[in-house]
Amino acid sequence: MSIDWVAFIADAIRMATPLVFAALAALITRQAGMFNMGVEGMILCAALGSVVFAHFGGSVWIGLLGGILIGLVTGMIIAFSSLTGKTDLYLTCIAFNLMAAGGTVFVMYLLTGDKSSTAGSLRSYQLPNFDIPLIKDIPVLGRIISGQSLLTYLAVLSVFLVWFLLKKTRIGLRIRAVGENPSAAESVGISVPKIGYISFAFCGVFAGLSGAFLSMSWVTFFMKNMVNGRGYIGLSAQNMAGGAPVGSALASLLFGFADSLSITLKNQTTFPTEFLNMIPYLATILAIIVTSIIAINKKRRIEKGTAKVAAEK
Repeated sequence: MSIDWVAFIADAIRMATPLVFAALAALITRQAGMFNMGVEGMILCAALGSVVFAHFGGSVWIGLLGGILIGLVTGMIIAFSSLTGKTDLYLTCIAFNLMAAGGTVFVMYLLTGDKSSTAGSLRSYQLPNFDIPLIKDIPVLGRIISGQSLLTYLAVLSVFLVWFLLKKTRIGLRIRAVGENPSAAESVGISVPKIGYISFAFCGVFAGLSGAFLSMSWVTFFMKNMVNGRGYIGLSAQNMAGGAPVGSALASLLFGFADSLSITLKNQTTFPTEFLNMIPYLATILAIIVTSIIAINKKRRIEKGTAKVAAEK
């Protein structure tokens, strides 16, 4: 078996793109103290919305805006249910994901008469790839970094924008304050529900970008359940990184490598397809176990140090 490692790394970066957006979407709501498992369904709805808006609007950019809009709407649905309707967030997200899985197929069937994909019925649009001047001419680095989707570069930029938002802006400070202690935040005049809606709005934008990438860059159509657990992997990535934007992106890249490995082995080996499909999710479980062990050991060391200091006093 021979592997083109340069192409493999380039594909891994491409596969990590929707995971980065998913991780950032989950990270924003986590910083506000809400664990949003509905990211999976939000991305799925946005993926279909991108294709539909692009087809009827006649433009890839209308499709991109449509995906973001659907992401925002779905985020507001979950936020309204949880923040205003006072429903349990976890149960709301589970119900929303189930509704999205069936609802997208239903809408697709109404529009195309097909329950599997929009490939034969709705016009396909693809977001442009971008060649970076100078870098594209570098033998190895150029093949890896240059020529990626526009949204891949936007994902990288978004990591630093989210870091800046959370660390350097007033609204970011308020989001973190609500996440750390909502009662204390409310006591100084911060509206907890308002911050919750704002965080879900940011979450919706990133979920929309993730969905748009899947249906207008990864492939150029929508198909049933095409998110395939990437929303949950994004949740795991940000959880592994403790809610840090850069760490979440690096964890997403790790899962992108696992996804790329799965596809490469499918093309070049005779391993059972079912086993190879399991690789990204197996990597997720192993990564969570490792980070949990590290966190537990770190906590134990802190507790031992605290006990030692107390004993000396």
